[in-house]
Amino acid sequence: MTSTSARRWRRRLPDTAITEAGAPTLARRLGRLDLTAMGVGTIVGAGIFVITGVAAAEKAGPAIILSFILAGTVCALVALCYSELAAMVPVSGSAYTYTYATLGEGPAFLVGWNLLLEFIIAGAAVAIGWSGTTVSALDSMFGITVPKALAAGPAEGGVVNLPAMLIIAAIVVVLVGEVTLTARITKALVTVTIGVLVLVVAVGAPHVDIGNWTPFAPFGLGGVIGGAAIAFFAFLGFDVVAASAEEARDPRRDVPFAIIGTVLIATLLYALVSAVLTGIAPFAELNNGAPIATAFGGLHIGWIGNVIVVASIIALSKGLLMVVYAQVRLMFAMCRDRLLPYGLAVTGKRSTPTRLTLVLGVLGAMVAGLLPIDIVVELVNIGALSAFAVVCVGVLVLRRMEPDRERPFRTPFVPLVPILALTGCALLATTLDALTWVRFAVWVLVGLAVYFGYGRKRSTLVEG
Repeated sequence: MTSTSARRWRRRLPDTAITEAGAPTLARRLGRLDLTAMGVGTIVGAGIFVITGVAAAEKAGPAIILSFILAGTVCALVALCYSELAAMVPVSGSAYTYTYATLGEGPAFLVGWNLLLEFIIAGAAVAIGWSGTTVSALDSMFGITVPKALAAGPAEGGVVNLPAMLIIAAIVVVLVGEVTLTARITKALVTVTIGVLVLVVAVGAPHVDIGNWTPFAPFGLGGVIGGAAIAFFAFLGFDVVAASAEEARDPRRDVPFAIIGTVLIATLLYALVSAVLTGIAPFAELNNGAPIATAFGGLHIGWIGNVIVVASIIALSKGLLMVVYAQVRLMFAMCRDRLLPYGLAVTGKRSTPTRLTLVLGVLGAMVAGLLPIDIVVELVNIGALSAFAVVCVGVLVLRRMEPDRERPFRTPFVPLVPILALTGCALLATTLDALTWVRFAVWVLVGLAVYFGYGRKRSTLVEG
């Protein structure tokens, strides 16, 4: 397909995505270890410390172990599709950029719009989890009780979740610095996170009460699948790797490696930790935004329990850092394409989009301060599942339209893998609450209005 016909279709070709992206650009400073650490950092920090309790108590019970394995399997299939497109289109924007190169501008805008929902709400969910864990730790370790009015949103009987808002503010301060600072902090905190999860398994395993696993699947197969839909939130870190492609030194080689490695590492860790947590405490007691603190708080095992709680707080901080980083890079790409206000894409002397970081930080803080975690998590998942499904379609479409195009990484067993990934996304999406679909539909309608009322007329691909 020629560049002219691609423009009529409003499509940015994969081999011109870098040159047509335009200014401003981001500096390529991240290596393979940086990217893998950022992916593992997001998944392991943002998921296990927040949604294990929600998924176990409301959906799967102890069978949350199987839910994590199912969610990890679906994510691995999606990751293979992501990797092919990430290697072909190594610029910021993740699934938004890939869709721009395969299905065109309109679908790309909706994918980006839905990913914005995913990332903004995911950041809020992690901040809420951080708040719950920190408030619990202050009470158990120091006898400091934070009033509920300042530790929960209106829907949960409080006024505002102030700790959640404050941690987002602290993350924004870090992100306005150079990306190498973010990478260094992430690698250090990933080490802490992996260490605490190993400690959770090692210390918690002897205290497992097999009786807590009976019945193992109280909500049946539907509960396992529903739990996987919630657990899917825990695997969004590989999307952070994709979002950082423009800052990778060798994106065609290192981004696929980091995406796939991230999913495999996380699946193993989640299965082990969820088994221990549901064995230590009855699953119904874990749904409070801080499942690890709750489970170990009842063991009375002294300083080791306190170490685990403190390390959990550190890990959540790192997970939040990566989620906010990803949402900024996604919106940066959309603003640079002028589908959203271009002025927000301006980078400062540190080559980071400071304005966007501040704007999204304020928005995320408001969501975290006012919404409950169960609504937040389901909104994250429906936005992610829709975007991931489109990426899988993009692989199929591009293989059909342009089979001879260079692919530094090729998704294996096409069309089987993309079709299985699509089926998995659809299966998980059907378990989400009807009200979640209504909220999502409203968000999509707003996105369509923004695109046709603003972005389409100002796009960098407008001819003339």
